[in-house]
Formats: sequence, C-alpha cells, structure tokens
Amino acid sequence: MHRLVKLLSLVLFCCTANSGFAQAPAKTFKVGIINIGAAATPSNTFDAFLKGMNELGYSEGKNLIVERLSAEGRSDRLPALAAGLVKSKVDVIFAPNTPTVIAARQATSTTPIVFAVTADPVGDKLVASLQRPGGNITGLTIVSGELVAKRLELLAESFPKVARFGFLYSLTTPGRVFQVTEAKRAAKKLGKELFLEEAPRAENLERAFENLRKQRVTALLVHDNPVFYLHRKRIAEFAAKEGWPAMFGTVDYAEAGGLISYGASYPDLFRRAAAYVDKILKGAKPGDLPVEQPTVFELVVNQKTAKAMGISIPRSILVRADKVIE
Repeated sequence: MHRLVKLLSLVLFCCTANSGFAQAPAKTFKVGIINIGAAATPSNTFDAFLKGMNELGYSEGKNLIVERLSAEGRSDRLPALAAGLVKSKVDVIFAPNTPTVIAARQATSTTPIVFAVTADPVGDKLVASLQRPGGNITGLTIVSGELVAKRLELLAESFPKVARFGFLYSLTTPGRVFQVTEAKRAAKKLGKELFLEEAPRAENLERAFENLRKQRVTALLVHDNPVFYLHRKRIAEFAAKEGWPAMFGTVDYAEAGGLISYGASYPDLFRRAAAYVDKILKGAKPGDLPVEQPTVFELVVNQKTAKAMGISIPRSILVRADKVIE
C-alpha cells in the first residue's frame, strides 16, 4: 500500500509538471511600468498586462515586483521616470506607447524594453525592422496607417451624404506622418474633402476645434495618439455638441461618449506584451523577438450618443459591431 501511494504521487507530480499550466519561475523578477496617464485612473489595458503575467506564472508578492510610475498626463516627466526605473535596476521596462518607449530608449541601451501599441516602430526608429528589431527594444504595433484609412471608410459608409470631413491629428513623433498620408489617400479614393487640423498638445485643442468649425466640416476623424487619448471625453463631447458624427481609434473613446470606434484591441495587445516580458526574463534577447501585429479588432457603436445627437447608425454597421453601447 505504501508503494502504491508513492507511485500515485509520482504520477500526479509528472502529470502536473507536463500540463499546459505555466510553472511559476523560482526567481523574483522586477518589471517597471511607465504610464503616461494618471495613476489613479482605472485601466483595463494595464490590468490585461498583469493578467497576462499571472497566466504565465508570475504573481506580485511572490516572484514578481512591479514598479509602476505615472506621468499624470505630463509627457515632459517621462524621461525622469524612465531614468528612475533604470536606476532601480528593473529586469524589463514595459513602456506601452511611443512617447514612453522613446523616453525609455533615451534612458538605457541595455535594459530590455517592451512596447504594446506603437504606431510605427520602424519609422520612429525604435527598431531596425519588424522581423529583426535589434537592440534592446521589441513588442507589438497597431499598424495605424491602414486603420486610419479603414476608419474613414467606415465613417463615410455610415454617413454617405457627408462630403467634408475633418481630421484631428497630432504628429507627436516623426513616424506618424504616414497616417496623415493614408488619410489623404483614403479621402481621395472616396471622393471626399478632408480638412487637416493638428493639435500637438492639449492646450491646442480649442484652437483646432475652432478651425474645424471655420472649415464647415460635418464629420470628424480623430487620430490615435496619447494626447488625444487622455482627453478623449472632451473631444467626444465637442464632436457631439457640434453635431458631428465622429470616428475614434479604440473602444475607450466610445465608452467615453464617442460615437464610433474601430481599431486593434488594446487589452489584447497589452496581454500579449506579457509574453514578450516572459521570454526576455527567461533569457531571450529583445532584438531577436519579431514585432507582432494585432489579431483582434473591435468595432464599437455608442447608440446612446447617437440618440442624443438625433442621428441614426445604419444597420449595415450595427450588425458588424462587436459591441453596441445602449
């Protein structure tokens, strides 16, 4: 009987060891996170990253230390935050978007850096190429050039009578220029007028809104960038007040009152970023890990906003929506 118990225990141990469950690393690792937004703001994206780490066997307080630093909406604070993480000797820096990656890159050329939602990592010179990043940086991109064109197409399909579209954008980094080019190309293909208005910083938004009014635009396309994301509710409210159907890049805009959003799922990208961190902690070199693209896209319609504006969303759009906010 004693031998039988030992045999069953051995079989159970072997089955568990070879199961699909992630085995918790024995060593304790330290991961630094840079957030351009406010620390107190709930974030399903960072929650998704930490969930991804948990799924891979990492648990705060056991084998993982997470040092979270927030710029509270102030991009000028990012360099100091990045330098602080390097000084504290984190094993990996998770810098999700382009401004945070640039700050981290300026702070170190050796500590591994992982990003999740960069628009053009090659154009912004974050990596040498998508297949062979080189250096100490890798992660995931949102292929935003193609998405800008798709958003304009969806907006035009939803409101075919609109001829004058405004494009509110911010070239916070050089690599974002191609998004403007793609928007122009898409507008020309659709036979629509596109009026460009740049707002590099939050204090430029009022002037940008006023200029769009003067151009007599009747619908608005809002470009992806951290500045607009932090002020998404304000931008959504402005568009609704003007009676402009507006298209945004992520579900967070629609949940903040934006009419329609279409883009890559940020929570999915943040969760997948955890796999990069895991591989690096296990010895992989960032420069050898190819940059990956989105696999999950979401079309979200805010019917509550549509009703408040007195406009109708075509059924052809509603039936394709992944989520409808009532």
